[in-house]
Order: sequence, then structure tokens, then C-alpha cells
Amino acid sequence: MRFPLIGCCLLLSAMLCGPARSAGAAEVQYRLGEANTKVEFTGTKPGGGAHTGGFKRIGGSVVIADGFEPRIDVDIDCDSLYSDNFLLTWHLKGNDFFAVKKHPRARFTSTSVQRAASGFEVTGNLTLLGVTRPVRFPATLVAGETLRLQGRAVINRQDFGMTYGKGKIDDAVAVVFDVNAAR
Repeated sequence: MRFPLIGCCLLLSAMLCGPARSAGAAEVQYRLGEANTKVEFTGTKPGGGAHTGGFKRIGGSVVIADGFEPRIDVDIDCDSLYSDNFLLTWHLKGNDFFAVKKHPRARFTSTSVQRAASGFEVTGNLTLLGVTRPVRFPATLVAGETLRLQGRAVINRQDFGMTYGKGKIDDAVAVVFDVNAAR
């Protein structure tokens, strides 16, 4: 197959440098909301036992542009927190945990979404209680007319200043998310 000189230069440039983003790159935006997004967590105790919960009000977007990493931006209304126990929900919203009056929102913004052996590796910044920390987790991502993004991250609650119950509550908290959004 023969390429004209300009074609060879563009092909070589793409191979060496990766795709160049043009002003006309097709971009698809998927809106996240409480109807199509679940963010749930599980906290455990050293002697056994667990409590589950999540958030009812979530917003944000996943933007995919042809040939470029997806951009994920998730905004969580912390006052929409719920758990498997009414009194625990009240306690989690208080100053010992989420301090929702002082810190009403949590946010995740991706910095990298790379292909991995079994799906994708997502890296980003999680802001919780006014503290921003990097997090990394595996995820699956399928996009077309609809988007399905699923994953599980384990965060250390102490990294965000949640120190209540040291020794009585495990520091590692599993966070599971499931997004099913249309364009």
C-alpha cells in the first residue's frame, strides 16, 4: 500500500505521539444522576459485622472524545447519605464522620483512565471533608448510546480525617459504583 508523503507524515506522527486533539473531535457526554448512578459503601468492624449505605443525590458527567481518555466528574450530595440503620445514618451525617453541615459535597474527578488487562484503571482525586487525596481503582467501561461504568475502590477513611472509632471500626471502606447513563 502506498501513502502520499503527507499521509506518511501523519501516520508516523500518530504512531509516535498518539492522536492529536482537533477542534472537531467527536465528544459524547453522559449525564450522571440519581436515576442512573449508584454510589454505595460498606464499613466493617474488626470483630466482624458490617454496615452498608450510599448516597441518593449524585450528579456529574462522563465525557468521551474519540481517541482520548474518558473524563469522569462526579458530585455527591453528602446530606443524601443513607445506611442500613436510621440511627447510624444520623451519626454518619454528624461531625464524627461526614460532617455534612460543614462539608455538604464530595467530588471525584478523574486524572487518568487507562486500559488494563481486565477493563480500565481509573486514577483521580477524591475530595471528602475538604481533603483531596488521589485514588486508583479498576473499572469496567462500555460506551455507545448508553454508558455502563462499574467499579470498586477501597479508601482509608483516616486519610480524609474520619478518626472516630479507631480500633472499633476498620479504616478501610469499600466504595462500589454503578453508572448506567444515556447520552
